[in-house]
Amino acid sequence: MNAKQEILSRIRSAQKQAGLPDHVDAPRDYHHEGTLNADELRDMLIDRLEDYKAEVHVTEEGELKQTIATILKDRKCNDIRYAEGMDASLFEGFDAKPDDKSVDPRTLNETDAVVTYSHVTSAQTGTIVLESDERCGRRALTLVPDRHLCIVHQNEIVYGIPEVISRMNPEKPATWISGPSATSDIELTRVEGVHGPRDLIVVIVK
Repeated sequence: MNAKQEILSRIRSAQKQAGLPDHVDAPRDYHHEGTLNADELRDMLIDRLEDYKAEVHVTEEGELKQTIATILKDRKCNDIRYAEGMDASLFEGFDAKPDDKSVDPRTLNETDAVVTYSHVTSAQTGTIVLESDERCGRRALTLVPDRHLCIVHQNEIVYGIPEVISRMNPEKPATWISGPSATSDIELTRVEGVHGPRDLIVVIVK
């Protein structure tokens, strides 16, 4: 008898001794949707992102280009790589080019910043989900560079994880982001930028 069978055997024995049935249907009555309106979801998301030490900007669709330009200029970013499905006119005045999947991912470390859209975002957890596609780019695009500017449209913000999952394509690779990359060692020393960008800027478009 292997270890797995031994464990299952002990569980069954304990259930019998406790007089429990052999099979129990797990309850599935958890919440699938939130009840907050769009503005409340946006405010909750901003609170979570700022708590995670991300920088957050809120803008209108017509002001998106200027907002992006201001953020990039303030950080002295010129060499920009963006997801191939984005509008190139958003980056006029910069040395910006769409990502090319045939390019060695290691070269992405040399860029000043990358810009993508989000796929869906949870306000409850402050988690941005990127699917590997033309709007969000390949996974390497947002994991290798040190600075990521992510554009989140308000209609992409949902309350919780069940709603996030319902909007995802299970056949596509996805990256889940909850703030800038950070980790702590055994002495609780915080280290940023180990597993992804240490500088996360989120632009929420109303």
